[in-house]
Amino acid sequence: EVQLVESGGGLVQPGGSLRLSCAASGFTFDDYAMSWFRQAPGKGREWVSAISWNGRDTYYAESVKGRFTISRDNAKNTLYLQMNSLKSDDTAVYYCAKALTAWARSGSSEYDYWGQGTQVTVSS
Repeated sequence: EVQLVESGGGLVQPGGSLRLSCAASGFTFDDYAMSWFRQAPGKGREWVSAISWNGRDTYYAESVKGRFTISRDNAKNTLYLQMNSLKSDDTAVYYCAKALTAWARSGSSEYDYWGQGTQVTVSS
């Protein structure tokens, strides 16, 4: 059974940092690309960042480029999202997602499993 469990969310002040983690199990982690998505209150799901199976290729939404860094540790079956210079607009539930293939980008249809999400709130 595929499981994706996010952690690391919380309340942070504007300009602060958080590191999200996604622990994966039930599949061969290093065979697949992974992504982070987010959903803010009253809005649709938004793609944030993607990483290829080996971590060599990374992609970011324009809204987070230069502030967020996606990475993965295939030995630990874990995906990460380092978020710096956080803004109130970054407030959302963040989800990790498993891709259908070794490379994937921003399309939701490229992903087949999702975690339960972790809440990130940026507020003073």
